[in-house]
Amino acid sequence: MATYLGARLLGALPMLFLMSLVVFAIVYLIPGDPVDAMLGQEADPVARQALRRELGLDQPLWRQYTSWVGRALHGDLGRSLRAQQPVAALIREKLPATLLLTTAAAAIAILIAVPAGTVAAVRRNTPADFLAMLGALLGVSIPSFWSGIMLILVFALLLGWFPAMGYASPLADPVQALRHLVLPALTLGSVMAGAVTRQIRAQLLQELGRDYVRTARAKGLRETRTVVRHALRNSLIPAVTVMGVQFSILLGGAVITEQIFAWPGVGQLAVHAILNRDYPVLQGVILTVALLVTGVNLLVDGVYALLDPRIRLT
Repeated sequence: MATYLGARLLGALPMLFLMSLVVFAIVYLIPGDPVDAMLGQEADPVARQALRRELGLDQPLWRQYTSWVGRALHGDLGRSLRAQQPVAALIREKLPATLLLTTAAAAIAILIAVPAGTVAAVRRNTPADFLAMLGALLGVSIPSFWSGIMLILVFALLLGWFPAMGYASPLADPVQALRHLVLPALTLGSVMAGAVTRQIRAQLLQELGRDYVRTARAKGLRETRTVVRHALRNSLIPAVTVMGVQFSILLGGAVITEQIFAWPGVGQLAVHAILNRDYPVLQGVILTVALLVTGVNLLVDGVYALLDPRIRLT
């Protein structure tokens, strides 16, 4: 297993290199000058030149890039142009809230998708199948900003069951933290639930028609055991791929959901960085999310090997 994961990690290094180039180029791709953002366009030219030299913007691009990568490898992502605080400290402050939200959304999605996809496949062309596929279609079709607003209208404003927005620390008040988490996690997890439900249904239908399933039934194995222990396990391997991709999308989609629910995560930090032209913060957020996505892909590779030991031999 260690050799298999090591090979996957080595294969990810070229992607990490390209990713670092893209993140570094953000400063030059986004319109505007960070010096203008800090001092204004009417600032004294001497002060502008001094700040440009302080930020290293007067150096050749290759030297700026190697310096930036070297600092990033040591955990130094620069300083915020607006907050005048280390970017790494800002991200460390916001990241737990985003990870809590995306993990809860993924958990909700899996809890919905696995039984719904299984029932839809086993009860094919029945009302249960129709309802499961209708829910999956709505999940992948409805934009998260609209579903989030509808959840706020119904469950926060009309019924008053959950707060409309805000955040509470799980360590300080677990009950309030859970109440604040439900609506944004449902909003974010509904898209993943729809995609994974459709994938599990399609793959499970294929597995149920294979010879080993017919053999298990012919031997008198109970239908529940045949479906859950054999067919469903084999159908989860492609579904894990979809889950990994969808979790990566959740990290990106958290930007919109965090704005709707005033959730203090890195998505909200990125939006403020864009509005304030705070390029070091934006670079740090994108680099952090990209590293998380790479970590998720490695985790998915590990789950592959656990579900099917033959994969680590290829």
